[in-house]
Amino acid sequence: MGLELYLDLLSQPCRSIYIFARSNNIPFEFKHVELFKDSVLGKKPAAASGAEQPRAGPSNSEGAGKVSLLKKVPALKDGDFTLAECTAILLYLSRKYNTPDHWYPSDIQKRARVDEYLSWHHANIRANAPKTMWIKVLIPLFTGQPLPSEKLQEVMEGLSTSLKQFEERFLQDKAFIIGSEISLADLVAIVELMQPVGVGCDIFEDRPRLREWRRRVEDAVGKELFFQAHEMILNIKELSNIQIDPQLKEQLAPVLMKMLK
Repeated sequence: MGLELYLDLLSQPCRSIYIFARSNNIPFEFKHVELFKDSVLGKKPAAASGAEQPRAGPSNSEGAGKVSLLKKVPALKDGDFTLAECTAILLYLSRKYNTPDHWYPSDIQKRARVDEYLSWHHANIRANAPKTMWIKVLIPLFTGQPLPSEKLQEVMEGLSTSLKQFEERFLQDKAFIIGSEISLADLVAIVELMQPVGVGCDIFEDRPRLREWRRRVEDAVGKELFFQAHEMILNIKELSNIQIDPQLKEQLAPVLMKMLK
């Protein structure tokens, strides 16, 4: 049995694993798990040339629930071994497939810098960036009501603070977070920062240092792979025209609202 990755490319952690595996030529079977049902997502994006895309047919949501005790994506199944959580999966893949050292350096201090960013990321970038999608797309989609503009402004202010710290503390004047080459820290950061871009909040526009860093990350993993992985999120606004099952609305609307409190 080969490596199976249970992913939905609407999810930032899933995209980081997908990009990492593809850019390092790691063989895997893509088990497409839809975070929302078909009635929400509508059609799947067309596969790019040479891309390993989710196969047609039913979602693998049930399979992911069996693989991950936490019943969420991303999830990994490697023979009888199963694993959850984005960072754990990235590290497992980097070690098993002996990926180039720059991803997770053997140098103890450089590795510590990657660990430092990954620890900081969750309470800062990840705590703010995804909320833009909830506010501008998901909550209106499930509740039928737009949120006050003040809510988005509040989130953008928090994100702006995090981005300032990201540039000054981590990126500084370096090409990448750790130095001259891309690492797992850059990959985890960039997929998160594409969430606001997908809903029309271009956080890179007025930040030249951040914009150049994004360009270097795209070049490092390959632009075709980068944009193929982000195709769904960059077309997320198409969800606003989809009819949602009333029962699904009833189930998910309170959850989404609670996430912003």
